Amino acid sequence: MSHIFDWIFSQYQGVPMHLTVLEMIGVVFGFLSVWYSKKENILVFPTGIISTAVFVYILLIYGLLGDMLINAYYFTMSIVGWYIWTRKTDEDHFIPITRTTTMEKKWSVILFVSTIVFVGLVYAFFNKFNNWTAYVDALTTAIFFLGMWLMAKKKLENWTYWIIGDIISVPLYLYKGLIFTAIQYFLFTIIAIYGYNAWKKSLNKSPRTLLK
Repeated sequence: MSHIFDWIFSQYQGVPMHLTVLEMIGVVFGFLSVWYSKKENILVFPTGIISTAVFVYILLIYGLLGDMLINAYYFTMSIVGWYIWTRKTDEDHFIPITRTTTMEKKWSVILFVSTIVFVGLVYAFFNKFNNWTAYVDALTTAIFFLGMWLMAKKKLENWTYWIIGDIISVPLYLYKGLIFTAIQYFLFTIIAIYGYNAWKKSLNKSPRTLLK
């Protein structure tokens, strides 16, 4: 066990202390955000806002432009989702969890392709297509873009995108030396699986409270 911890912390040699501390703060609030999302709790958004703000800065430093942009997008969509989730269907009930419609599926394809093209153009503009991580980053950015969009709209399928993106992200961040972030995505995968099952049980049911 000590060898594992030695290896983890050896990845942070030469890294400024403030970046390590910020990463841990971002991980904690990111974990809380996913946990609250699983529970259909409105606190998913304020915790997510804190986490994404931290990671926008960290990812800019590490040159993961796609993930930096997606975290900036998360930040914006957290505000939008906060508003959508607090809308009521009647005096006592909030917006329910539903499945994506045919039109939303078509939009999902458009958003996925558009995101990959946009991120690709950003990497090309900054001449950052110099490593395989850039291509993986473009892919995960598109996946997470859809996941966040569908989560803000309270669509069950958002969890499927989170699971796929989280699984891909674990080796990506291990390779980049962001060990705590890689561990975070591993835990995200587990929570996302439980989240899908929890949301499926609540499908089409309008909650009376968003704090539980």
